[in-house]
Amino acid sequence: MSVTEPAAKPVRERWSFQWKELYDEVVTTGLCTGCAGCVIACPHDVLGYTHESGGYKPFHLEEELGLDDCGHGQKGCTSCTRACPRFRLWEPQADEQLFGRLREPDEAAGVSKDILLARAADPAVHQQGQDGGLVGAILIWAIEHDLIDAALVSYLEGDGSTWKTRPGVARTRDEILAGSGSRYTYSANTLAYDEAIEGGAERIALVGMSCQSSSPPVMKARKVGKVGRRFALNIGLLCSKTFDDAIFPELFEAKYGLARADMVKMNIKGVFQIWMRDGSYHEVPLKECHAWTREGCKMCPDFAAEHADISTGGIGAFNDWTLTIVRTDIGREIIEGMVADGSIETRPGDDDPGAVALMHKLAVKSRKRWPEFAQEQPGLLPNPTVR
Repeated sequence: MSVTEPAAKPVRERWSFQWKELYDEVVTTGLCTGCAGCVIACPHDVLGYTHESGGYKPFHLEEELGLDDCGHGQKGCTSCTRACPRFRLWEPQADEQLFGRLREPDEAAGVSKDILLARAADPAVHQQGQDGGLVGAILIWAIEHDLIDAALVSYLEGDGSTWKTRPGVARTRDEILAGSGSRYTYSANTLAYDEAIEGGAERIALVGMSCQSSSPPVMKARKVGKVGRRFALNIGLLCSKTFDDAIFPELFEAKYGLARADMVKMNIKGVFQIWMRDGSYHEVPLKECHAWTREGCKMCPDFAAEHADISTGGIGAFNDWTLTIVRTDIGREIIEGMVADGSIETRPGDDDPGAVALMHKLAVKSRKRWPEFAQEQPGLLPNPTVR
C-alpha cells in the first residue's frame, strides 16, 4: 500500500522586494488587476491610482526616482509587494494563510467547506439586490451582529445615470442597499479603506472581485500590519472579467442605441442583459463585448474568488438564488447564523448541478490565463518552489 506524500510547502524567502520589483514584474507586465491593495498598504502615501477608463492601475507619485523606483523602497519599505495578490507566490501563501494547506490539483476553484444556493429572506433586500440579494443580507447581518463596523463596497456616481462606479463605505442598512446590484465595470473597492478608518472602523468587510478578495489574506500571510488585520470579513464575487467604461458609448450606445442614462439594471447570463427605463429588455452577445475587456482581467487566473470567506455569484438556472461557496470558519459561522434566525433561505448546491459544473469549468478556463513568464501556481502545477 503506497503512502501519498503531503504537498511540499512553498519555500519562505527573505522579503526584500519593493516598488521597483512590483513595477517590473506586475504593473507593466499585464499581471496587475488594479485591486489597489498596494495603494492602501503604502505607509508613506506615495502610490496613486488611476480609476478612469483605460487605467485602473497604481503609479508612483514621487518624481525623484521616476515611475519605476521608490526612495522608501530603497530604504527597506516592502509594504506594496507584501500586499500584492499577483506578486511572486501569492496564491500558495494565501492558501496557507486561510486553509493551512495548499490546494489539491483538482481544486481549481479553490478550497471550500460548503457549496449551496442562498438568497435574502427579507423581500426588500432580495428585490434590491442582484440574484437574490445575498451579499447585502450578509453585510446587514454582520453589522447588526457587531461583527464588522463598516464595509467597502461600490456605488454609482451622482444619480447613477453615468453608470460610473466609485468605491465607498457602507455603515448602515440603507447604505448597504444603496450599493446593491451589479455593474460589470471595475471599482477598486479597497480604495475606500482610508475613508472607513477615518470614520473609526477597525473591523472592515470587503466586497470585491476575485482579485481584490485575494489581497487581505496575502497581506496577512506577508505580515503587512494593521491594514491586513483590519479586514474581518471578505466577500468575493465570482468574476470572469470586467469591462472598460468605454463599452457604454462605443458599443451599447453606438451600435444598439441604448443610452446609459436610461439603463436601470444589467446582468450577465450567457449574454449581456440590459433593462431600460421604458420597460424594454435587450440582450447583447458577449462575444461583441470582448473587445472592451479590461486589461487587468486578461491574465487573471481566479474566477471563483478563491480567497474570500464567502464567494458568491449569480450563475446557474435560478435567477433569484446565488451560488454560494463557503470557504472559511467565519464564513460558515455567518451563514449558519443567518439560516438559524431566518435571515436567508438556502438550498443544497446539488439542486443546481449545472451552476456548480459551470463554476468549475470557468475556474479551469480562467486558470489557463496565467502566463508562462509568471511563477507557477498550485492549481496548475503542484509543489511550487521559489526560483
